[in-house]
Amino acid sequence: MRVALKINRNLRQAIPALAASAFLFAVAALLIPTLARTDQPSYDTVGAIDGEAISVQGPMNIEVVQGRTKTILRSGSDIHVNAGQARIDLVEGGQIAVCGPAHFSVLKSVNLLTVALDTGIIHAHIEGQQPALTIYTAQIQAKLFAISDAPQDTLVGFDQTGAMCIRADSGAVHVEQQLTGQSIVIPQNGEVLITNGQLETLRSGVTHCSCELQLAKTLTPRPTQTEISRLPTLEEMQKANKEAAAKTSPAPPKPPTTDGPVYQVFMPPLSYDATAKVQPDNFDPQLIILVRRVRVRPSLIFQGTVKDAPIVAQNAPHAAPSQPPATPPPQAQQPHQKNPPASASVISRIRAFFRSLFS
Repeated sequence: MRVALKINRNLRQAIPALAASAFLFAVAALLIPTLARTDQPSYDTVGAIDGEAISVQGPMNIEVVQGRTKTILRSGSDIHVNAGQARIDLVEGGQIAVCGPAHFSVLKSVNLLTVALDTGIIHAHIEGQQPALTIYTAQIQAKLFAISDAPQDTLVGFDQTGAMCIRADSGAVHVEQQLTGQSIVIPQNGEVLITNGQLETLRSGVTHCSCELQLAKTLTPRPTQTEISRLPTLEEMQKANKEAAAKTSPAPPKPPTTDGPVYQVFMPPLSYDATAKVQPDNFDPQLIILVRRVRVRPSLIFQGTVKDAPIVAQNAPHAAPSQPPATPPPQAQQPHQKNPPASASVISRIRAFFRSLFS
């Protein structure tokens, strides 16, 4: 009996310790996968991509940040930029702009980022030393490295003719031909054009590649506005009632304003046979009827008095000057005048004749 009592007492003392140990094991089992999941994206997460016409295949994550859905690229993602431009915000800081149409894939291991570019143009801007970016094409390998603590800003891509253009705006680029092993270093502010993937055909100068980098803009939060509640005034209530009555009352229908003729075409019923390769013409065009509808305007009625046009007075012809009465011949004189006086006009003519002789 004493032995049994001692065993029971030992079990009672051991039960709380066993329960605490089981709880700790359960908490550890829950925390270990969580820690593994949070540490996993730190070495293969590239960054968030944003664009209007993009498609992503392979490993990726979908996250919702501030109500917006973002696509997070991971190592092994394959991206197509069908048109326009896409932007990748790197997790270490910096951006990569991609001008389409473009096709590329990303690979990442800790702080080493590799972009395998097939088509298109990329413009990378990295603020610090990480990530170490390397761009691969079918024949060329371009590795970016910073000068002192300055940021890295490089453009790599293909122009319309298929030639590869490299421009180092900030920092330098180490270019290597993967087949021959030849390598060169493009200094800062340098720009070269490589045709057919051969460094022997390298030409320095201005190229036709362009892909502007649009840095992400920080949105400043709008200040909150405080409102004070109050009772509406009588004028505000009357105005609100008028607006509500105007919205609820139906508007009178407006008559149509079409004054021109309306044409209607009436055709016989048509048929379609899905099994026939060529549809038969089973209607007569002479059966088509064209109807023209017009609106007759009312006749115009004029009210008032119509007057004749005023008569224009014609100018009367000038009267002919009156001639002096002719002197009656001597036979027409009265018989009682025996010696008629000489005419004054005859005397004046004689005087004028003699004056003209002596003048």
